[in-house]
Amino acid sequence: MNRAQSLDSAITTAPAGILDWLTLSCRHIALLAAMIATAGSLFFSEVLRWIPCELCWYQRILMYPLTVILFVGIWRDDRKVYLYVLPLALAGIAVSLYHYLMVMLIIPPAPCAGAVPCAFDYINIPGVLSFLKIPFLALVAFIIISVMMANLALADLPPAHGRVARIVAVAIVMVTSAIFVGLGMMI
Repeated sequence: MNRAQSLDSAITTAPAGILDWLTLSCRHIALLAAMIATAGSLFFSEVLRWIPCELCWYQRILMYPLTVILFVGIWRDDRKVYLYVLPLALAGIAVSLYHYLMVMLIIPPAPCAGAVPCAFDYINIPGVLSFLKIPFLALVAFIIISVMMANLALADLPPAHGRVARIVAVAIVMVTSAIFVGLGMMI
């Protein structure tokens, strides 16, 4: 391919709007959601000393590997990383939704084997934000990851790749970790 053809190729694949930008950034957005969810769950249990229930552990089992899988997928420029991520994220949606419905008392609480009942609610915000619960936060993260991976799977435009994509992935991991470590040190 000569220089003119590569320039034409670059121009035709440049992001034209918000959907193209999301497609280019979908792996990074999913990584950011996974990092925030992972660091947030560790913050709740290690800094605030909130003991996770049995269903919380299942959600963690499904979320924690996603950070590693997404980071490695970006680093290796694996454009089919969705094949590894979607099964975990979709299972996470199911567990989080079930847990959220239990915490909101929409379905009857199931007996949990852990020290904390699965319907126990650590976050009690009155009023308009009363829907915000820990399982809801996990549910949102799993949905964001699933939507971004579905976008990657169905997109015609390839995701961001190369050195810049790797630098952004490292920055996401480092900045997210630093923010949560800093928050932990302040409390």
